[in-house]
Amino acid sequence: MVDDAPERRADVTLVRWPEQEAVRAALRAEGRARMLLLNPSTPAPEPDDDLEDWVRIPVAEADLRARVRWLAHRVARERPGEGDRGPVLDDDGLIRVGEDWVALPPVEHRLARALLDRLGAVVTRDALSSAGWPDGAPGRNALDVHVLRLRRRLAPLSLTIHTVRSRGYLLSVDAPAQKVGAP
Repeated sequence: MVDDAPERRADVTLVRWPEQEAVRAALRAEGRARMLLLNPSTPAPEPDDDLEDWVRIPVAEADLRARVRWLAHRVARERPGEGDRGPVLDDDGLIRVGEDWVALPPVEHRLARALLDRLGAVVTRDALSSAGWPDGAPGRNALDVHVLRLRRRLAPLSLTIHTVRSRGYLLSVDAPAQKVGAP
């Protein structure tokens, strides 16, 4: 028997969708993370924010746990503790992580803004092209070249741009490297 009450796991609420759309809407309004459970024939929902993800059921328990952990991780990064200092991109083209910073040229600044706005989530190539070149993208290779340059600029800040095959790019914050001789 399937219980219709939403279940909580690691600060993420499991919601059957679309049957529990009212629960989804309430969680969204409260700014709480939710994992939508879709039947095999249910069309994929459009994400409203980075506090939502979905899986099709039936799903292996280990896969569900992994997706919930990743969503909880994204939520924790979006709401860092007082001692955490996540990446900040200012209007002057500087991206800062803690006391470190890197200057970005205009196109890379716009690309970084699009990636930071969805930190930890995939940004499609089309969305990046639109962000980098609002008046029309010059071509596929231009995006690849600028993403490569941006990767190199962000590496010293422990920021990594991952290619998600056939989907787009994902920006992640890496753990800072231990300095040699540090305890």
